[in-house]
Amino acid sequence: MEKTKKQCFYADLGLVAVAFVWGSGFVASKNALDSMTPMMLMAMRFTIAALLSGIIFRKHLRKISKETLKAGCVIGFFLFTAFAAQMIGLQYMLAGKQAFLTGTNVIMVPFIYWAVKKHQPDRYNFIAAFIMLLGISLLTIDFSTNFSFQIGDSLTILCAFLFACHIVSVGIFTRDYDPIALTVIQLSFAAVLSLVYVIFAGEFTLNIPGTGLANAIYLGVFCTFLAFLGQTVAQKYTSSTHAAIILSLESVFGSILAIIILGDNFTSIMFIGCFVIFMGILTAETKWSFLKNKQKKPEKISER
Repeated sequence: MEKTKKQCFYADLGLVAVAFVWGSGFVASKNALDSMTPMMLMAMRFTIAALLSGIIFRKHLRKISKETLKAGCVIGFFLFTAFAAQMIGLQYMLAGKQAFLTGTNVIMVPFIYWAVKKHQPDRYNFIAAFIMLLGISLLTIDFSTNFSFQIGDSLTILCAFLFACHIVSVGIFTRDYDPIALTVIQLSFAAVLSLVYVIFAGEFTLNIPGTGLANAIYLGVFCTFLAFLGQTVAQKYTSSTHAAIILSLESVFGSILAIIILGDNFTSIMFIGCFVIFMGILTAETKWSFLKNKQKKPEKISER
């Protein structure tokens, strides 16, 4: 029993670390974009992650079926397009603001799954969607300039939608295929697409400043390879509800780090928008079950 508790404790610490690393990725990406194009950053990030995963998990690649390869490429396509929209959008907005907008993908997932698998979302998803729309409007609309909506906001919302498609596709394909093999394939496919683009677009370069290179390596090793791996391992020892609460801290960490490191200037309305979005994420992911459990515990104790 003690061993199980220790595993849950370490799993929680692992998920907090994953959320923190993902949040820090917004800051690292913003810094890296000062010395390279968004697509060149993606090419470096995914190439590093693909090489690491391919070397470490090479045993899982020995007997890959065509179906597994196709599934991995579909997942990789959504991963590539989601990051492309995110990186390009990050050029036009605050890193902390994008962190919260990207987190809205958790609201879109059940609705996309509904469209694909005909499984209707519950009432919490509809409530969360309404809360998220309110939060997005507070965070993205510039009320001082005739309610303008910026291009960075649009690209990031598109990014959130594509990440939601990525999550749905992963959920569907991992039921029938090796999840580790799918991880290696999707990272490799995203790396190939990124490299093909930068080569044909004339953006490929090896003349990258040390700071930009360091940020790209950090994104590839920690925010992509280790974060994906850490999430997969940690969730074996904790409930999905508990994991969702912790992982939703990504947007919080991203905004806090952006303010501290990048000096992002958040208005009071934007802070309110961030809080509303965070409440929407908790509603969709947890359905507030942890509060229901707390209410039930006193009853059990009183019976004894």
